[in-house]
Amino acid sequence: MSAQPTPTMTPCPIGINATGSRQEEDSLGSMSIPADRYWGAQTQRSLIHFSIGGDHMPLSLYHAYGTVKKAAALVNAAEGRLPAWKAELIAQVADEVSAGKLDAHFPLSVWQTGSGTQTNMNVNEVIANRAIQLAGGVIGSKTPVHPNDDVNMGQSSNDSFPTAMHVATLLEIEDRLIPSVQHLVDALSSKAAAWKDVVKIGRTHLQDAVPLTVGQEWSGWACLLQDALDVLKTSREGLYALAAGGTAVGTGLNAPPGFSVAMAQQIAQLTGRPFITAPNKFAALSGLDAMARASAGLRAVAIPLLKIANDMRWLASGPRCGLGELILPENEPGSSIMPGKVNPTQCEALVMIATQVLGHDNTVAFAASQGQLDLNVMRPLILANCLHSIRILADGCHNFRVFSVEGTQLNTARIEQYVAGSVMLVTALNPVIGYDKAAQIAHIAMEHDLPLREAALRSGFVDAQTFDSAVNPLAMVGHGVGGA
Repeated sequence: MSAQPTPTMTPCPIGINATGSRQEEDSLGSMSIPADRYWGAQTQRSLIHFSIGGDHMPLSLYHAYGTVKKAAALVNAAEGRLPAWKAELIAQVADEVSAGKLDAHFPLSVWQTGSGTQTNMNVNEVIANRAIQLAGGVIGSKTPVHPNDDVNMGQSSNDSFPTAMHVATLLEIEDRLIPSVQHLVDALSSKAAAWKDVVKIGRTHLQDAVPLTVGQEWSGWACLLQDALDVLKTSREGLYALAAGGTAVGTGLNAPPGFSVAMAQQIAQLTGRPFITAPNKFAALSGLDAMARASAGLRAVAIPLLKIANDMRWLASGPRCGLGELILPENEPGSSIMPGKVNPTQCEALVMIATQVLGHDNTVAFAASQGQLDLNVMRPLILANCLHSIRILADGCHNFRVFSVEGTQLNTARIEQYVAGSVMLVTALNPVIGYDKAAQIAHIAMEHDLPLREAALRSGFVDAQTFDSAVNPLAMVGHGVGGA
């Protein structure tokens, strides 16, 4: 590659102060481009041919793509394939992409080519035109920075898109979702510790059961969510392996020797994450199993969230004619017609979020299986579903914690009423008089609507001292938050 003089760098605002349109060419001919946009002909063609719905490619993908393009420019410059001045231009604009400063120039739909080629070219065109602008050139001229020859050097959409997918998904999981879930686990655990000695009646099959403490019940929720978080952390491991360097079908055609390793090392350095090159590029391009496993990790988080949110709204049902054990924060009026009604809206939102994530995971699992021959062409769909799941789970956990869990209180009078009136406390008499006699006492209590103690004394099977000694709710709940 012949050396060129470093162009004069002129300060320029991010954005084009122009009206009307300009003409740009690609291999199929000339296209009219809005003059105030950095994208080029291939992006414009995609806007025309894939004007489907309102689902745009997630911006976090483009931010990750900025990292990928910067890494490629630095690697190519270090090995003498790209002039240093040109690599610096590309890297500077790539940083703007990663920082979200050029978000308005990424308009494409999720419903496009399954390889993500049009999105890759959207990034290439925007970076090239912005770099041309910074260099004082003519936008759309492909001089001095070419979208294919320079920005896309050593790459194909088939390896750069899954690389950006992994980077975006991994960063969103680690930076956004894991902290949000962990904060919710901590909030649940804090409530469990605060209520560890509050005895309540348990319920199995939606029927009265033996006692436990409120703290034990909440500790179960915290443990379920912590276990799911551990699964999520494990499920992200495959995302560290990057497809970069595989180019079109995994052979690495047009990528120089060592490019894949150098790319992974550079991306790892830029992100501070332990990315590595995928050991088999044919697997990395024809399959998207790592994304499917990450989606399964998201599903693992959704499942206990669904249970916890449903349990809380059951336990808060009422206030007069439901279980009424929990008092949830009153965030907003609950009805347009019934004055004073307040609903468990944070619980409902989280249930909807978890349900959506389960649906997304089913879609991702099927799409990941569609890697016919040498390329999986369901990439935009898989990416969009995973990133949407991450975002709503993270936001949902945050809002559920702040606006519901942290402000939840106990209706201790109702809890004590249920414990005192429970027939299932009779279970404590099993070791004293046997199951059959204890069952007779339970039937007497229910048939005659009697307190359990009165029914036990009426049966003649136990005296008052024996009953009071055996039927002690606090002694029935085991030891510690975790139970017996």
